[in-house]
Amino acid sequence: MTALQQHLLDTYRAARLSRPAPPPPGRHDVTALRNLYRRLRPTTSTSSPSGTTSSPSGA
Repeated sequence: MTALQQHLLDTYRAARLSRPAPPPPGRHDVTALRNLYRRLRPTTSTSSPSGTTSSPSGA
């Protein structure tokens, strides 16, 4: 079953039960991908103050 067929079936069921129709397929794809990109994007580490090194002493 394709996404469009599933959406039509869900819309039909919602109408029969007097419930709001579901959002169309792909409606939130951009938001989901943006959130995924933000989560996976490398972030800069702010744990050590700038100008200091984290190398062990004596090396």
